[in-house]
Amino acid sequence: MTKSIEGIVPVMLTPFTEDNQIDYPGLTRLIDWYLEKGVDALFAVCQSSEMQFLTLEERVALAGFVVKHVAGRVPVIASGHISDDINDQISELSAMAKTGADALVLVTNHLDPKNQGSETFFATLDKLLSALPESMPLGLYECPAPYRRLLTDEELTYCANTGRFVVLKDVSCDLATVTRRVKLVANTPLNIINANAAIAYPAMQAGSKGFSGVFTNFHPELYSWLYHKAASQPQLADELAIFLSLGAVTETLGYPKNAKIYHQRLGTFDSELCRVNKDNVLEKFWGLTVLLDQIHSGTALWQKKIAAV
Repeated sequence: MTKSIEGIVPVMLTPFTEDNQIDYPGLTRLIDWYLEKGVDALFAVCQSSEMQFLTLEERVALAGFVVKHVAGRVPVIASGHISDDINDQISELSAMAKTGADALVLVTNHLDPKNQGSETFFATLDKLLSALPESMPLGLYECPAPYRRLLTDEELTYCANTGRFVVLKDVSCDLATVTRRVKLVANTPLNIINANAAIAYPAMQAGSKGFSGVFTNFHPELYSWLYHKAASQPQLADELAIFLSLGAVTETLGYPKNAKIYHQRLGTFDSELCRVNKDNVLEKFWGLTVLLDQIHSGTALWQKKIAAV
């Protein structure tokens, strides 16, 4: 039976050692940290994981490791492809499908690499659907890199009605779009999960089945409270949503390296090494050190607030 993908779904970081290998002991601690924070699923091998900078062998090993360590405690989903060539995509997806992930995620910009429109999208999609096992649950991800390829209503409805798709990570960052999409996929297995912190709470109220934004790497437990318990404390939820939205603006200051620095301080892993961002972000963004401290202390304050109700 397919596990429902909903709730708080962190976009996982990939810790590296100083010699640029995947740090599996650090990854173990990171997975445990997510689970201790009460997340509902994990998104391994995504943009936050630096998937465009991982070999296929590394991506397969990464997804397989996460699945094995999680051991069924929550569902694990993983992006299946980073190539544009259709044959390469089939090879990548076929390899990733064998990792044991609960859903294999198709990246929308690779279904239409040159942004040519729905005809190309459907042609690529149908080839991939034919090549993948029908028993494999699928997801969709409007990954912003190399370009943000949002689904049209027709494309989304088609995918939902196949019955094979269980989740869309929505990167529209637009409440009206999220609201419309929720209605479009009603009575299908496909859940819409918003990725934008600024609309996290109103999107949940509009029927988004959770949150899967980058700040799940800083305080997933606060988003979890917002999703699972906010209805009983609406005023507190409104106040928390403001803190979460403003904190998430820090994404623009060197993410994902800033999240790695945050976890380095927590003791989750040793190195801040980042393949996608080689800048000294603490030097480049003068206020970042203070902001990371404030996010940490603000998170602790909000943990106490929600524990008291």
